[in-house]
Amino acid sequence: MKIFIIGAGAVGKALAVSLNQEGKTVELIRGHLDDGTLYKQGITLQLKGGPTLHAEIAVSTLSTHSQLKGIVVLTNKSFGNKVLSEKLASKIGDSPLVLLQNGLGVEQPFLEKDFPEVYRCVLFMTSQNNGPDTITYKPVAPSPIGMIQQKNTSLNRIVEILDSLNFRFSAEKDIQRIIWKKAIANCVFNSICPLLEVDNGIFHRDKNVLAIAQRVIAECALIANKKGIDLGTSELEDQVLMISRMSDGQFISTLQDINNHRETEIDTLNFEIYRMAQAMNLSHKVKETRLLGELVKLKSEMHDKN
Repeated sequence: MKIFIIGAGAVGKALAVSLNQEGKTVELIRGHLDDGTLYKQGITLQLKGGPTLHAEIAVSTLSTHSQLKGIVVLTNKSFGNKVLSEKLASKIGDSPLVLLQNGLGVEQPFLEKDFPEVYRCVLFMTSQNNGPDTITYKPVAPSPIGMIQQKNTSLNRIVEILDSLNFRFSAEKDIQRIIWKKAIANCVFNSICPLLEVDNGIFHRDKNVLAIAQRVIAECALIANKKGIDLGTSELEDQVLMISRMSDGQFISTLQDINNHRETEIDTLNFEIYRMAQAMNLSHKVKETRLLGELVKLKSEMHDKN
């Protein structure tokens, strides 16, 4: 089964090389450009503490294809999902769609267009571009995949096809709990770190910054619990501290997006929490989460003007 990866950033390239190494047929589709080009790109994947891998990967754009028969994997930024859902609606057919994206509600545009099979994945890895053709990649744990909407293909089959030695996946029945847990951590890292312009290790090094994170966690956990997702604040704080200890010196993608004048994903994080709180008449309970989101958006807009 052919695997189409939409989004030719660090995650998409790391996944493409890992699948190629195991003889699987994979093609990268550039999400931000659609000029009908089709070419081969040599991509080098540097595994931290492991080997360096190289593969020649087919790269195309959406207009190259009338249909996408296989598995369609999204590694693009989630703010593009609404437009992408419209473009994919006539091409997806019965092919399963797997979202390797951060945030809450990122699958909604595809559900509204009644895509037959939609899966969510929570990534447990880090990757970054070291140039147009070189990616540094570090797996942390197998990334769980769970079913959001399913008609034919089994979850285990999806995991079997996408799993590889260097980019592991696992099947997860309760994917919503993991989505929320990761999204709350992202609300912390993707707002506080770019505003302070510090690396992700700040939370285990500075108790005052950790105190801000704890207040955001408490606000987000309240909304999660109201939505039926049972998450305790101590569990979430432990996760933030664990990630922080593992990522001293590593800067969050939102800060990189701001510095490179790219749109951030804060809308599916802090602002999505706020929208949910509004719908429950609890907007007064997420004041810090909302404020941090607004400051990130303002910082991004100010950088765009410079």
